Amino acid sequence: MKPIRNTIAGIAAGAAMTASALMSPAQAQEETIKIGVLHSLSGTMAISETTLKDVMLMLIDEQNKKGGVLGKKLEAVVVDPASDWPLFAEKARELITGDGVDVVFGCWTSVSRKSVLPVFEELNSILFYPVQYEGEESQRNVFYTGAAPNQQAIPAVDYLMNEEGVERWVLAGTDYVYPRTTNKILEAYLKDKGVAEEDIMINYTPFGHSDWQTIVADIKAFGSAGKKTAVVSTINGDANVPFYKELGNQGIEASDIPVVAFSVGEEELAGLDTTPLVGHLAAWNYFQSVETEANAEFIAAWKARMGEDRVTNDPMEAHYIGFNMWVKAVEKAGTTDPDAVIDALPGIEAPNLTGGISTMLPNHHITKPVLIGEIQDDGQFEVVWETEDLVPGDAWSDFLPESKPLKSDWVDLKCGNYNTETEECLGSAS
Repeated sequence: MKPIRNTIAGIAAGAAMTASALMSPAQAQEETIKIGVLHSLSGTMAISETTLKDVMLMLIDEQNKKGGVLGKKLEAVVVDPASDWPLFAEKARELITGDGVDVVFGCWTSVSRKSVLPVFEELNSILFYPVQYEGEESQRNVFYTGAAPNQQAIPAVDYLMNEEGVERWVLAGTDYVYPRTTNKILEAYLKDKGVAEEDIMINYTPFGHSDWQTIVADIKAFGSAGKKTAVVSTINGDANVPFYKELGNQGIEASDIPVVAFSVGEEELAGLDTTPLVGHLAAWNYFQSVETEANAEFIAAWKARMGEDRVTNDPMEAHYIGFNMWVKAVEKAGTTDPDAVIDALPGIEAPNLTGGISTMLPNHHITKPVLIGEIQDDGQFEVVWETEDLVPGDAWSDFLPESKPLKSDWVDLKCGNYNTETEECLGSAS
């Protein structure tokens, strides 16, 4: 019987080897966990988004050195939606149905995020969105690791009003959903604080806008009325470069009309002569200059990989937090199945780089500190103000009448926009 058993064993082993040899590349790739990276590597937003692709590759490589996730290596699948908002939806669908990714980290602008929302809902996949946004949204398949307005815009205005004595306000933004909705919230908030309508100037420009001479002259004139004036900037992408250059050209200094930006960080300043910008501000939840052990380790790893001249910024930290939360949720669920991971994520904690622990909330937003930074001549920020505690992200603004009664809770209520007055889910998450 022994020779027969050996023969049978040999046949089985040979069949297994043949099956392995005949395994298609697609079947072989199933041994990895695929992560989609959906960031513009060309077009007007490449100045901001390319770095987010780079940091995702670093995070994936570092996790693979730790053994991957669930005993499998992670594999990045990178696409370039090229700052073309409808193309984001097409590329998202391609990542999920064509490449079979288990999760996607991506988007910057709100218009790109809005473009992909129906895709993630239809295909029941997961998106981690790492950039500050206008709120007024909570989708079951999206986890928002950037700031909501109450974690950036509102505290920035409070700082300017209380610490700088600002009385006149220029709300300057790129013409799309994030600046328009954020400014709608800010206008309501300012009027609630007693600011007169004539003391609020609102201006929008298209993506990639380059001729700022007239607009900056208007800002300068608006600020000459004898009241302390500030610019609250939601200008996005490469339009920031000529905007700040024109401020310098027209001699607008921070001591005269300070600018607080929500979309300008270390990466954007790297391409500018910062000399005339010293003293202007940005509101974020992280700055490279923050002195913590975790941040020092992160910066060292980044520079070792990318070069000494590469800087870190807030949306990179949001990806750092979101990625680590996703890893913990997958390990908790024991699977990459979207429903299981979505259910596992609320309550997951992960260290941020400012020295605290961020928590994923039932509304799919996280807790974050708020920092105001002042531009230095080396392109870095000196933190001049910060919140004492981490601030929970609020999906729906308390300063818009239609949003004030709304609550997002995907754990108990299973709803992104539950009306606390009528006690019903309104049926649409965004």
